Amino acid sequence: MEIEFLASPVDRAVVDRVTALVNQVYAESEKGLWLGSTDRTSADEVAGFVRAGEVAVAFVDGDLAGSVRVQRLDEATGEFGMLAAEPARRGLGVGRELVAFAERVSRDAGCREMQLELLVPREWTHPAKQFLAEWYDRLGYRVTHRADLAVDYPHLAPSLATPCDFLIYRKALA
Repeated sequence: MEIEFLASPVDRAVVDRVTALVNQVYAESEKGLWLGSTDRTSADEVAGFVRAGEVAVAFVDGDLAGSVRVQRLDEATGEFGMLAAEPARRGLGVGRELVAFAERVSRDAGCREMQLELLVPREWTHPAKQFLAEWYDRLGYRVTHRADLAVDYPHLAPSLATPCDFLIYRKALA
């Protein structure tokens, strides 16, 4: 498996593939949380993240196997998000390798802590979100606090099908 940041200038075909993968994975893992079919991202947004040097992709035998967005929140904290593994390659460690890559890049940049956010329904348990919560826990991430999506991301609140919070997870980078 090869993991690398996408380089600018932006290859629109790869951006389109990453966008489609992220939207496919999130459509399944967030089913029931959103009204209608709300895409997680757009090609223009992904292209902007690529230009900022924030999108890493995993390739297996030349095929896109997954992607992750890695950014620096502050001097001490890195964050990963938009983690997506190709459904046909699940269980092969693609997600775990992408998280390890994000942690390594952040640690090498001087970050002491890694963060991620997980959107969860407030009034019921979503199976995909429960799976992710347990997976992040096994990777050493701990919930540091719960935030109201409507407060921190008010533009998204009208698209919710159910009240949601997001959990902030953090992990020390040794």
